[in-house]
Amino acid sequence: MDVNIFTYVAIMLFAALVAGKIVKKMRLPNVTGYLVIGLLIGPNCIGILSTELLDVMNFVTELALGCIAFSIGAEFKISFFKKIGKAPIVIGVLEGLGAVVVVDVLMLVFGYNIEFALAMGAIASATAAASTLMIVKQYKAKGPVTNTLLPVVALDDAVALIAFGVSMAIANVVSSHGEAPIGKLLLDPVIEIGGGLLYGAVLGVIMVYAVKLYTGRGNRLAITIMMICICVGISDMVGFSSLLACMMLSMIFVNSSRYREKIYEPLERITPPIYMMFFIISGASLDITIITSVGVVGLIYVIGRVIGKMLGSSLGAKISKAPKVVSKWLGLTLVPQEGVAIGLATSAAKALPEYGTKIKTVVLCGVVVYELVGPVITKLALKKAGEITEKPNVTKTAKA
Repeated sequence: MDVNIFTYVAIMLFAALVAGKIVKKMRLPNVTGYLVIGLLIGPNCIGILSTELLDVMNFVTELALGCIAFSIGAEFKISFFKKIGKAPIVIGVLEGLGAVVVVDVLMLVFGYNIEFALAMGAIASATAAASTLMIVKQYKAKGPVTNTLLPVVALDDAVALIAFGVSMAIANVVSSHGEAPIGKLLLDPVIEIGGGLLYGAVLGVIMVYAVKLYTGRGNRLAITIMMICICVGISDMVGFSSLLACMMLSMIFVNSSRYREKIYEPLERITPPIYMMFFIISGASLDITIITSVGVVGLIYVIGRVIGKMLGSSLGAKISKAPKVVSKWLGLTLVPQEGVAIGLATSAAKALPEYGTKIKTVVLCGVVVYELVGPVITKLALKKAGEITEKPNVTKTAKA
C-alpha cells in the first residue's frame, strides 16, 4: 500500500513536535531539532522521506519563504525608524554588508568560484532574530547594547534579502560565461530586483484596499495567503525576486493600512506548521555524504561571517557615535543564524543548481553550529557588557 502525501505531512509534523520536545529539554532552539530530525528521516539516512517526495513538497518551501519575507517586511515601519534614530540603521546595514564582504573575499582568496562566493557571502548576512530575542527576554537584558541590538536584528534580514538579490543577479550574469547577449545580462538583474520591488509594491496597494473591503478575520487571512501566493507564483514565472517582492508587499501594507494588527497576528498563528515542514524538508535535503568534503569551506563560512559581523557593527557604531560598549560587544550578539539563512540557501541552490548541494550543506551545518553556540555567545556578550545580572536564588531560610 502506497503512503499518500497527507500521511507524509502528518509524519513530518509529528517528527517536528517530537524533536521540539527533545531540544527544549536540552535548552537548544527548536530549529536545530527540526533540522536534525529531518536529516534522520530523510533519504540520506533512514529514508522515510524520499527524494521524490521532497521534490513534490517544494511548494511548502516556496510558501514558507514567502511567509518569511512577508514577516520581515512588517518590521519596516516608518514610525519605528523615526523613533530609533540613525545609529541602529547605520550599524544594521554595515554589519550585514560586513559579513557579505568578508565571506566573499575569503571564498575568492581560497580559490572558490565567484558564483559560489557571492551566494555564500549574501547568505552570511542573515541573523536569527528568534534566538537573539529569546536571550534578551529570558535574561531581561537592559542597556545600550540591547537597545541597539533589537532594531539591528529587525533590519538585518531585510539587508540580507537585498544583498542576496543583488548577489544572485550578479552570479547569474557571471555563470552565463558570455553565452547570453550583453544587453540581456545587464537587464536581467534590473528586472529581477527592480521588477520584484515594483511588483510587490503594487500588490501591497491592492492588499490595502482588499482588507478594507473584506472585514471578517477568515476573509482577511485568506487575502493574506492569497497575496503571498500570487506574489511568489507570478514572480517565479516572470523572473522577479519573490523574496524581495514579498518583503515589499508587506512594507507597503504595514505602512499604509490601519488594519495591520488584524493581519499579522492571525498569520503568525497558522505559519508554525508550515515552518516546521520547511525545516524538516531542509534537514532531509542535507547530504551527509559530502559533509567531510566541505570542512574547509564550512570553516571559512562560519568564522568569516562572525568576523564580518564584528567588523561591520564596530565600524557602524563608530560612524554613528554609539557608546563604546556597543562597538565592543554588539557584533558577538549577532552570531545566531537560522530560518532566513536556510531559506536563502534553498533559493541559491535553485538559482545555481551546480553548487546547490554544497551551498545547502555548508549553510545547514553552519546553522546547527551557530544555533548550538550562538545563544551562549550572545548571553556572554550581554553579560560582559553589563546588561545581564544573574542574581542567585535566595531561599527563605537564607533570608531568615
